[in-house]
Formats: sequence, structure tokens, C-alpha cells
Amino acid sequence: MSGYRILVADDQSHIRESLSLMLEPEGYDIVEAASPAAVASALSSDSFDLILMDMNYSKDTTSGEEGIELIKHIRQHDKALPIVVMTAWANVELSVNALKLGANDFIEKPWNNARLLSLLNNQINLAQEKQANKRLSEAAKQDSAIDSVIANAPSMQPVIQLIERTAASDANILLTGESGVGKSLFAGLIHNLSTRSKAPMVSVNMGALSDTLFESELFGHQKGAFTDAKANRMGRFEMADKGTLFLDEIANIPKGLQGKLLRVLESGEYEPLGSSKTKHANVRIVSASNVDFKEEIDAGRFRQDLLYRLNTITIHIPPLRNRKEDIVAIADSFLFKLRAKYRRPDLMFSDEAKAALVQHDWPGNVRELSHCVERATLMALGDEITTQDLGLIASSNDNDFMQMTLEEAEKTLISHALESNGGNILVAAEKPWYFTGRPVSSIREIRR
Repeated sequence: MSGYRILVADDQSHIRESLSLMLEPEGYDIVEAASPAAVASALSSDSFDLILMDMNYSKDTTSGEEGIELIKHIRQHDKALPIVVMTAWANVELSVNALKLGANDFIEKPWNNARLLSLLNNQINLAQEKQANKRLSEAAKQDSAIDSVIANAPSMQPVIQLIERTAASDANILLTGESGVGKSLFAGLIHNLSTRSKAPMVSVNMGALSDTLFESELFGHQKGAFTDAKANRMGRFEMADKGTLFLDEIANIPKGLQGKLLRVLESGEYEPLGSSKTKHANVRIVSASNVDFKEEIDAGRFRQDLLYRLNTITIHIPPLRNRKEDIVAIADSFLFKLRAKYRRPDLMFSDEAKAALVQHDWPGNVRELSHCVERATLMALGDEITTQDLGLIASSNDNDFMQMTLEEAEKTLISHALESNGGNILVAAEKPWYFTGRPVSSIREIRR
């Protein structure tokens, strides 16, 4: 047991000396404390493997109240430190209360040396085993979280390494990349690898918040704060307390509302609508966007000081066309779920279909791939998905378009844009078309 540190707390000096004389020859390093205040001071400045403490400190006090309060204080700051209590009074109720509040064991004065040594030895060994198991569990959890994300392509290795290095911190992270690359999936991975993983992860699509709903959605409101406020509402910051708040489409916040978000990020304080009570935000911010922030700032659409608060760490997610090694594995993961959904347990990709998946440019990225696999699952006549079932447009060959009339090419790209956005006409209309991996604003631009 050599090297283990024990904090011995008792108001009687001869008790502390006796314990030190007994324990030090056994290899323990002993630190003495004569009062609860001395215990608190020692714990704040040093680390220990166990605390052996009396339950009574003031003269003529036998209630154990001081010891109870000290246990509460210790457990507020350290959940794992083994606590062994001792008292000269054979009070079963007091011992039970101490155990309920977080003590690990108890012993009565005068103690039996052999029993006390055995008890301390067992408690320290047990604490060491728990710590080792916790480390193994956390390592297994991290491996499991990483394994849940398909990222084997060489272009993805720096991304995963950066996430592993920064997830455990509380630094705000900005995820960038084209629409559909799976930024929300990586936000979830960051949360799962963080120290906040047991608390909630709350997501907000900032692009979907109107000016009137912004404050209510993020900060909450009190009943009667506005016409339709018929009950108190908890905001997303409060929902995510001690956890992660994922702000998707962050660049779509109207300029006039960006200052309100900035204030919370700078001070950690906010007030629900209709309330004068200030609340404190204890959240880790992960945000995502597919825009070029330099262009947005230069155009006056986004505040630079807000960006500084969001991008302590910036992680860029490569487009699917730059991680072709992952395409088949991602498609297989989608198909695995769709087999159960559509009751097609034997469905699989043909070799030709796999080759077609890899050759395609995927302008809509992982989102487009997901839609493609689901459509193919519905279209396949047998147990094998063919290239025809995929219905892919050969976007990698300019000559295909050069042989089309202007009307044919325009119809083809419009159809492709709709497919890439789940058939949503409004969303497709707001986004640029893609040709050979680059955005274009019109068919004529392709033919230049």
C-alpha cells in the first residue's frame, strides 16, 4: 500500500497521532486535519486516496451533525473519494445516515488495528478498481462512438483526429462543409465523446427560426409574454443545460438577431421573454454551416465577433466525392436499415451498382446518397439492386450535356436538383445546381 495518501480528520490530537503512528509504518502517507474547515482546505489543495474522519468535532457534541455536513460537502466536490467514518458512540442510526449520504464504511472507537487496516485496504482497492473500470468504460464508449461513424477514407482521418482531440474540451466548434455532408452526425459524435455526453444534446435549425420566434425558441418565455404565450416555455439553452446545443444553419440568423446570441455566448446570461430573472447558460456550442463566412462578413450579413465566439475550433467535413472509399460502406449502412423498414431482408447491391455508386460525384453528398438508396430499395424487382435501380445521372461527363439540347440539359439538372433535395421544390430553388462538382447558376454557364 506504499504511497497512498490518507487524510485523517479528528479534533483530538492524540487520536490523529495514534492513527499516524499505526498507518505510516504500513506505507501510508498521512495528512492530519483538526476540523471540517481544515478538511475542506486540504481537499482543495491536495489529492487523497481516502479520508478517515470523525463525526464529531465540537466539545460535548455527540450528534454527528458536523460529520454529516462534512460528508455532504465532500460529495459535492468529489463523488469517488472513499470516506470511512469513525465515532466513539455506538450509534447505528448515525452510521446508517453517514452511509446514505455517501460514506463508504464506518468503524467505532476504540478501533481494532487489524480490522481498520483491512477496511482501509479494501476501500482503496475498491476505489482503484472502480477508477480503472471507469477508464475502460470511457475508452470503450469512445471507440463505440467513433465506430458508429463511417470515416475510413484518408481525407477523413484528420477530421476524426481533430474531433478526438477537441471533443472532451468545452471549446465551441464550428462544422463547415457542403450541404448534406452529415454535419449533424459529426456534431452528435462530438457530444458523445465529450464530458457532457450524459446530459442532453439539443438541436436547433437556425434557418427555420423567424424573427418573432428567435428569442422564445432559444431563451424561452413566460406566460403572457406575448399574445399566444398561454404557458411558460423552456428555451433551447435551458433544455441543453450541462449538455450540448447544436446550432445548425448558423449563418442564416438575421443580422439584427445575431447580437442577442452573441451576448449569451459572451456573458453566459440571458432572460426568457417576459421575465426579469437572469439565467445562466451552461452549454457547449457546436454550430454548422455550408457558407463561406468570409463572403458573408464582407457582405455585411454576418458579424465577425459572433464568428470568433463560434469557431474556437473549425472542423471542415469533406464532400462525399472526396471520400469515395467510404461510399459503399455508407450505402450499405443505409440499406441495412431500409431492409427492415421495407421488409426486404435479402436485398443487396450488385457489383455494378457498387461501382456506379463510387463513380458518381454526389453533388448532394450523403443526403443524396441516402435518398438514392431508399429509392433503389423501392425500385428493385429482385434481391439485387442494379445500376438501373439507382437511377443516377452521369454527372461526371461534360460530353453527356454537350450532346443535349438546352431544354434537355435544363430538364435533367432540374430533375437532379429535386432528387438531391428530397423533392422539395422550395429548397431546391434556393440552392445552386451542381455540375461536375462545381456550383452553377444556369445551363449557359455550363456551356461556356
